[in-house]
Amino acid sequence: QVQLVESGGGLVQPGGSLRLSCAASGMIFRIFAMGWYRQAPGKQRESVAIITSTDSTNYADSVKGRFTISRDNAKNTVYLQMNSLKPEHTDVYYCNAARTVTKRNYWGQGTQVTVSS
Repeated sequence: QVQLVESGGGLVQPGGSLRLSCAASGMIFRIFAMGWYRQAPGKQRESVAIITSTDSTNYADSVKGRFTISRDNAKNTVYLQMNSLKPEHTDVYYCNAARTVTKRNYWGQGTQVTVSS
């Protein structure tokens, strides 16, 4: 059974930083593309950052230069380093594991990030 467990969310002041972690189990982590998505109430979930199995990365324009996605295959964990946070970054952030060739797609339960003074 695949599990993705996010951690690291919380309340931070504008300009601050957070590092989200997503620990995966029940899957061959290194072959999956891993991603972080965000979702506000009543809105569609949208991609924030993706890292492929070969460590290629892709970012939403709104977070380029502020956020960095990385993965540690030895720890089955993907990270999202979030710097220079703004109130508009407030959302629930979800971890995703995807492998298109087998049409596998998994989600974590989400972690709340709130940027406020």
